[in-house]
Amino acid sequence: MTHRLISRALLLSTLLGIGGCAVGPDFVAPQAKLPARWREPAATPAPSAPVQEGLNTSWWASFGDPTLTALITEATAANVDIRIAYEHLRQSRAALGITKADTLPRVGAGASYQRGQNSEAGLADPSGRDGRSSFNLWQTGVDASWELDLWGRVRREVEQSGAQSQAALEAQRAVVLSIRAETARNYILLRGAQNQLAVLNKTLDNANHNLALTRLRQREGVATELDVSQADAQAAAIEAAVPPLVLRVDQLMNALALLLEQPPHALHERLAVASPIPGGPVRVPVGMPSELAERRPDIRRAQATLHAAVAAIGVAEGDFYPRITLSGNLGLQALQLRDLDTDNAGIFGVGPALRIPLFEGGRLRGRLRLRESQAQEAALLFQKTVLAAWHEVDNAMTAYQAQQLAHASLERASASARRALVNAQRQYAAGASDFVNVLSAQNAVLASDQARVSTQAAVSLALVDLYRSLGGGWQ
Repeated sequence: MTHRLISRALLLSTLLGIGGCAVGPDFVAPQAKLPARWREPAATPAPSAPVQEGLNTSWWASFGDPTLTALITEATAANVDIRIAYEHLRQSRAALGITKADTLPRVGAGASYQRGQNSEAGLADPSGRDGRSSFNLWQTGVDASWELDLWGRVRREVEQSGAQSQAALEAQRAVVLSIRAETARNYILLRGAQNQLAVLNKTLDNANHNLALTRLRQREGVATELDVSQADAQAAAIEAAVPPLVLRVDQLMNALALLLEQPPHALHERLAVASPIPGGPVRVPVGMPSELAERRPDIRRAQATLHAAVAAIGVAEGDFYPRITLSGNLGLQALQLRDLDTDNAGIFGVGPALRIPLFEGGRLRGRLRLRESQAQEAALLFQKTVLAAWHEVDNAMTAYQAQQLAHASLERASASARRALVNAQRQYAAGASDFVNVLSAQNAVLASDQARVSTQAAVSLALVDLYRSLGGGWQ
């Protein structure tokens, strides 16, 4: 008896030792190929420049606009896309829990009652009546089963499901980052449109002033009918540009309301008063390139997807090996209900079950080749994602500097155009110049001011794109 117990213990320890191994390759996190330092644009230095310091993950606060910060906070809490992504994450975590349950024994309990009659020439009759009459059969008990994961197939399934859950988490983080960046972009575009509308209204006031002055000079015999017609045409043209811009402002307010899951016009009263276009800080921390793979959700998701694909190879390899399941039951059985609590009503059964795949028609080998190819594809997609992220950051840095330089030039152009307009109006009032010069100068002021406002918004938009490309903002 003692010898048998020792033999069983040795057998169990051997099986557990075999179970410490797992089929398929172990996942090794790939190294992202990124530069040691970010490339600095070669053009003339801009007022605000990226610096390789720790990234500010709450980058929207660096714009110094409380309204923008509040809108991003509200969008994060209310946006449906974020909530949908979170539900996908919950589903993946639930799937992981189901897969983990396969590593544990299954235990169930049940009870049954059956009235029947066996054949006189067939199966043995438990009632002892040789099939000549019917009988009752009462039964209750507990059963359990457990698959011995000797080759690590189930552990690879758990690993695969865990990696898929991680991929869902990174997808949810990507949605959060996208919604926050989209909210910032729409807000900046809104303030840009409102400032352009202010420029247009101011220009329209000047055009109406010129029209009134020209009509006065015509009555005095100084101006001609042509001057009046030209002034009126310019005022009408500027006035015609107002409604489309008002429509643009309305649409951007509704776009923000949609991100916040609010009905149309819900933010009109809150955002109706024009505010300056939010600008970024002088120093923009961008972190080190080596941190990009740890921060960007798309890179992290690509790595998790690769991890799941590698684990799937182990699952496919595990299907080639035998499956051993231990099962047992313990219960009570009697022909009469009152006999279930007697000492001789007990039943039990215990033993292993073995399943060996002998012939699958190439199904197992085909599934293994499929998983291997999917892992190779996932590895290539990871490399592509890292390279695309590198390009995106580099382009965003270049665009940020280029927009700043363009805005600085347009600031000078706008100031010069306004001085030219003042001189043209003085010369016209003194009779030393034609009204055409005033109109030309007025058009130049309008064009330069609108371009200045547009590039000012473009600078802030480029900064948002830079922060987004760096992967900050989902934390």
